[in-house]
Amino acid sequence: MDGTRRLLRCLAIFACTAGCQAGCAWLPRPPAQQVGPPVLPPSPTLPQIIQAVNQNSSQIHSFSTNQATLSGQGFPTLRASLAFERPQRFRLLADTAFTGAEVDLGSNDELFWMWVRRNQPPALLYCRHDQFANSPARRMIPVEPAWLIEALGVAQFDPALPHQGPYPMPNGQLQVRTVRETPEGPTTKITVLDASRALVLAQHVYDHRGQLAASAVAHGHRRDPLTGLIMPRVVDVSCPAAQLALRIDLGNVTINSLQGDRTQLFRLPSYEGWQMVDLGDPNLQMPQAPATVTMRSAAPYRRSSRTRR
Repeated sequence: MDGTRRLLRCLAIFACTAGCQAGCAWLPRPPAQQVGPPVLPPSPTLPQIIQAVNQNSSQIHSFSTNQATLSGQGFPTLRASLAFERPQRFRLLADTAFTGAEVDLGSNDELFWMWVRRNQPPALLYCRHDQFANSPARRMIPVEPAWLIEALGVAQFDPALPHQGPYPMPNGQLQVRTVRETPEGPTTKITVLDASRALVLAQHVYDHRGQLAASAVAHGHRRDPLTGLIMPRVVDVSCPAAQLALRIDLGNVTINSLQGDRTQLFRLPSYEGWQMVDLGDPNLQMPQAPATVTMRSAAPYRRSSRTRR
């Protein structure tokens, strides 16, 4: 099951939001930018922080870019396009000029999917949103796939969840902690913010054992000239256990002006020669132990004899 484990660990990076202080040390950080006047008073309260963050994020109903790139150690830089529409429609397509399509990650109102061209055996992985929490895949993907949207700049504080803080940090930053209940136990998300402009600078997710599951550190925040809303330009995503670090450069993002046929854009794709693997299938045998991430894998998927056809 090495192939399954490696692919899922790799895709878990795309399916998470979090942040760690180290970020992606192998990549230089873009210079800090001033994106407007302060929106928080000195020593802001937790309600003031939540209101400021949610006021910006809640107005981002959609965004898209065809100028993005994915880069990291162990694989070439990929050209990418991204599109998002609330509540959970998302599509990331990445390719190279020489090999064509390499990555297809997506989500619609019903399910999400993940496809990597170089995976062996060829497979497109998918799972219904309402089946993910209790699926075998939950052991390999420690955070919800929908959180990728938060990592890319649409983070919000859910008023129904318990939040703690703010806790002062060096360099004019604040920290807010949020507890989320999962089938395995409570996870903790740590959000790092600019103390005056309420910019979400980093997000950290720790699993029920207190171990860092994944990280997302945002840089180069940009105020959209048409809407006045703010999103980061660059997001560094990493997963310590998987030994993978990835940079997503969004380029110039268009906010609240999504073009094209939504029905086609957010539809579950099919790739000739790639089998469809339902991660919500209770008979799907999933690996238990972690593995080093690679963009290539070789072991076959295995299903029990009771697998439905």
